[in-house]
Amino acid sequence: MTSRRRFIQIVPVAGAALLGASAASAQANMVGEKDAQAVALGYVADATKADKAKYKQYAAGQTCANCALYQGKAADAAGGCPLFGTKQVAGKGWCSAWAKKG
Repeated sequence: MTSRRRFIQIVPVAGAALLGASAASAQANMVGEKDAQAVALGYVADATKADKAKYKQYAAGQTCANCALYQGKAADAAGGCPLFGTKQVAGKGWCSAWAKKG
């Protein structure tokens, strides 16, 4: 049987551990710029770093968050994209498949 005092000591530690695991899991679920699909589409986590010489269709202001394919809310730091399966893209990211939200 766990005493109330022991329970009160354990709960904050367990909560912090779950938060840490959740953050690590979210980070692991992000598309990496070196992933094969990301490389093929010119994906970058920061749209301002898009290769403007290679991707002439890039225009300032285009980000994953304002792309028609983005499955998160515009204010979300990250969200899903059907081009990357179960992985998430950065809201501030960009790739060559960017399409204007209609």
